Amino acid sequence: MSASMASDADIVLSATGLVMRFGGITATNNVTLNLRRGARHALIGPNGAGKTTLINLLTGVLVPTEGNIRLLGEDITNLAPHRRVARGMVRTFQINQLFDSMTPLETLALVVSQQRGIAAQWWRPLGASRAVVGRAVQLLEQFHLGDVAKQPVKQLAYGKRRLLEIAIALACEPRVLLLDEPVAGVPAGEREELLQTVAALPADVSVLLIEHDMDLVFSFADRMTVLVNGTLLTEGDPDTIANDPKVKEVYLGHGAVEDVHV
Repeated sequence: MSASMASDADIVLSATGLVMRFGGITATNNVTLNLRRGARHALIGPNGAGKTTLINLLTGVLVPTEGNIRLLGEDITNLAPHRRVARGMVRTFQINQLFDSMTPLETLALVVSQQRGIAAQWWRPLGASRAVVGRAVQLLEQFHLGDVAKQPVKQLAYGKRRLLEIAIALACEPRVLLLDEPVAGVPAGEREELLQTVAALPADVSVLLIEHDMDLVFSFADRMTVLVNGTLLTEGDPDTIANDPKVKEVYLGHGAVEDVHV
């Protein structure tokens, strides 16, 4: 196998020439992005850069005006969002969307049941499937939720809710995980636990992180893509991005890149 073929085989998510127009406004302008197997890839840019539009294109919320998207070699450009999830692309949402009246244990058991094709049996007593409960408990421990496993979600601290949200995403057994601003709104006292959990995500899951917190971005990412005004400004490893004059100019006055030690 040639080097180029091996390289292509290593790409799990590929967006090529994505354009998204809303009337006369071009929100995404010819953006190409490749997410490699096992990557920790960050998507950054100032407000209005087009990050949310790009993620909505990748996840199927929007259909691009031009361009195509491939997941594990399959063209998914026009595929519905839930079908992308079934094929291994899962997104956490910036705005937390959880079942408030359920407990974390019940929530994860339901998601695991759905993933294993037995969601129709959700009404059976919790514990009817040892495999389902075992996986749910494993996720609770992995995401530091064991102590709140039986509390209603609505009673959880915000940081715990964000941890549960990521646990739900992982329960879907993703090949590609889109982390949508995981620490947004999380109080300082709860951030460290969440950051450690994000850093410990399974190596076989390819992660695309959308985040404003530059400390998290530079500690997590092995590759970074910078968007400005819907256009790809540059891409590279964290050292390259931190020292790129164009990136510094974009963030000048924001203290985002200059203050990060990499």
